[in-house]
Amino acid sequence: MNKPRGIVTTASDEKGRDTVYSLLGEDLPWVAPVGRLDKASEGLLLLTNDSEWAARVTAPETHLDKTYHVQIGKIADEALLLALKDGVRTKEGETLHVKRASLLRQGERNSWLEIVLDEGKNRHIRRMLEVLDIEVLRLIRVAIGPTALGELAKGGVRALTGEERLGLDRAMRQRNC
Repeated sequence: MNKPRGIVTTASDEKGRDTVYSLLGEDLPWVAPVGRLDKASEGLLLLTNDSEWAARVTAPETHLDKTYHVQIGKIADEALLLALKDGVRTKEGETLHVKRASLLRQGERNSWLEIVLDEGKNRHIRRMLEVLDIEVLRLIRVAIGPTALGELAKGGVRALTGEERLGLDRAMRQRNC
């Protein structure tokens, strides 16, 4: 699924907000999200009816790469990229870091970064940038392991190909070695 901004990743919402299930057809078997994207985030969200496979994809020990494109309200520099890689300490005392961070492009007032996490904690990227006093304008997950969002339209849903499923399984096995 290409989850749009404003949709919550849950089966039902006590506040009456639209959920990812509002984007699914009635004819699909039961599926559940594999991991989460917060309401303000968008992009690749896997869904499955295989709870054991979902647990392996999201397990911290698999360290499956998750790639994000992040628009920030600042011109990025090497010091920022280094700070993200070295890690920042949150006000809760937790140190968060990224696996990789690079500059994709920049304008006069903002930049697009590519950030790769190999573990994902709740609001990981947003919390890091908040500590650095940097506004997140957009956050889009573009890949999970070797599976990329590609050209799937916002709100669109499609089945994984057999090759994509095998690629994810292979990536998880390699990370567990």
